Amino acid sequence: MKEKNFDHVDKFIGWRRLADKDREKVMDNVASHEDWKSCFSEIGPGLLLFARQWARSAADAEDIVQEAFVKFWRRNHKINNRALLYATVRSIALDFIRRDKRRARREATVFAEADPTVEPQFAWEDEAQSALAAAVGCLPHDQREVLVLKIWNELTFSEIGEALGISQNTAASRYRYALANLKKNLQPQ
Repeated sequence: MKEKNFDHVDKFIGWRRLADKDREKVMDNVASHEDWKSCFSEIGPGLLLFARQWARSAADAEDIVQEAFVKFWRRNHKINNRALLYATVRSIALDFIRRDKRRARREATVFAEADPTVEPQFAWEDEAQSALAAAVGCLPHDQREVLVLKIWNELTFSEIGEALGISQNTAASRYRYALANLKKNLQPQ
């Protein structure tokens, strides 16, 4: 029986090359999990400091370092090639900046093309309603927020506290202050 020659098919050539090599020597270049872990703990802070040059926040710098480390690891680079690791961090950081600038440009374009936000216009039946609306508009933001949730949305102080991340007693206090400010501002002088 005659053997077929598959040399012309690339994927089989790779298999044969791997089969011809000693499997132990192939794995010599791959560092163990513990080596990568110790390398990361050893040079991670330096990489993070390096990435902070380009990142706007510590969280972005951490993302850059993590992405660089994973990319470096997946490409089976030697763990002691630290210059290449720093170059990878720099490359990913610059890509991050470019991505961020493109996103900001797209958002600015969309915002410029969008219709301007329209404030609701109410037709007031009388001067009293108009004065009340003006007085509510003059309240501090935290008091106005609670007042709107309590009166117009009919939430309890417990629900308001949960929605705003404050205690129900704080919500009740802000409501009382809002009513007191409205009363003071609406009294005839």
